[in-house]
Amino acid sequence: MEEKEEKKPASRKPKTPKKDNSKETDKKKAAKKPKKEAEPEVTEETVFVLPGDLIGTNEEFAPGSETFVRGGDIFSLVAGTVSVNKKRRTISVIPKISTPPVIKVGDIVVGAIFNVRDSMVLLRIEAIKGEGERAFQAPVAAIHVSNVKEAYVRDMSNEFGISDIIKGKVINLENMRLTTSGAELGVMKALCPNCHTSMVKDQGKDKLKCPSCGNIQNRKIAAGFGTGII
Repeated sequence: MEEKEEKKPASRKPKTPKKDNSKETDKKKAAKKPKKEAEPEVTEETVFVLPGDLIGTNEEFAPGSETFVRGGDIFSLVAGTVSVNKKRRTISVIPKISTPPVIKVGDIVVGAIFNVRDSMVLLRIEAIKGEGERAFQAPVAAIHVSNVKEAYVRDMSNEFGISDIIKGKVINLENMRLTTSGAELGVMKALCPNCHTSMVKDQGKDKLKCPSCGNIQNRKIAAGFGTGII
């Protein structure tokens, strides 16, 4: 009798454990998420300042570029525009990189009189029409008695006074001479020599009157007197 061959059970392949892709999926999702952008710096440019101008205090801001501190106050080191960083609470000055304006013959300028003589007045030019607040070295200029107005001038003290703000036209660069001949040129602002109150035009007269003490003054008055418009 033949022996039956025993059938060996078929060998089973070991099951490969399923790969856990959940972590990789989470990583991909995380990678796809946009990064939160950094909060932008909030700066504000304000006024134009000159070297040495007070721009803030240590209690308000930390001093930034182009500034210096003295006694707890922050000052401008250069001529430029004040820049305030609201996030960092710093204050800086952005330097004015443009070249200073150059005065030319024919320019309309504004200046303050500091000396009145018999035949001329001396003043410091503070601004040039059309140049805004651009900084420049203020030169000394003169108005000769012959350049005040078309009519004959006997006494310069009847046309101008100390600290008067005048508008004039440049006629000579070598000697820095101005003229105030013409309706648009002349005194723009004047203070009473007695009480230092700002004077006003006396109605119906080509004179100035102090509203405080009633003092009357003669002046070569510009058409824009009291307006502040060059």
